[in-house]
Amino acid sequence: MGTVDEGPDPRVRMWAPACQAVALLLGPYAEVVLHDPDTDRMLAIWNPMSSRGPGDPSLLGELDALDPSARDVFGPYEKLLADGRSLSSVSAILRDPDGKASAVMCINLDRTPLEQAAAVLSAFGAPSVPRPEPLFEQDWSERVQHIVGGYVRECGRPVERLTRADRLAVLTRLDEAKVFAVRRATPAVARTLRVSRSTLYGLLAELRASDKKGHHDDPAS
Repeated sequence: MGTVDEGPDPRVRMWAPACQAVALLLGPYAEVVLHDPDTDRMLAIWNPMSSRGPGDPSLLGELDALDPSARDVFGPYEKLLADGRSLSSVSAILRDPDGKASAVMCINLDRTPLEQAAAVLSAFGAPSVPRPEPLFEQDWSERVQHIVGGYVRECGRPVERLTRADRLAVLTRLDEAKVFAVRRATPAVARTLRVSRSTLYGLLAELRASDKKGHHDDPAS
């Protein structure tokens, strides 16, 4: 888990629990390093991603110019490992009570798993081609699921929260798709809409009456 220099100084003893907590939470994909800004060397490292260890050069650069009141957290910024892995890194200046930079904690997060997951999700989210209707024209149960599901996605409400107007709209679509021409379809539609058969029959009667009234009111009829 961690590599700590022998006889750790007070800074390591103080910050090791925080560093270890981050490493445990994000491990094994996060490397946490505690640096000494005075000697520009590593004090301790958790989940090392390379062969470096305590006492090795930190190569952080000069910190003397940092204002005690300046921003102490930098990043996330991108880094690359020699094997091509991409890292998101954050560095935090840890100050003593006098405001002097006492240590620097760096967290390097391997983005490889995230990039792989994003690629998988992107592939699943790729546009799909229209379904071959000849394969489904005889599968009335598939049509019921497809029509009801399509309406639910459009209105943004789950089936159990559909209003009476919503259900009538769905039944209109199902009727246009000739679902009710199938003798066994009505009970299946009731189950899909999560209503009783009597409720469904009442809605269908209302739909038929509305259609009939509209037909009689049409001057062209």
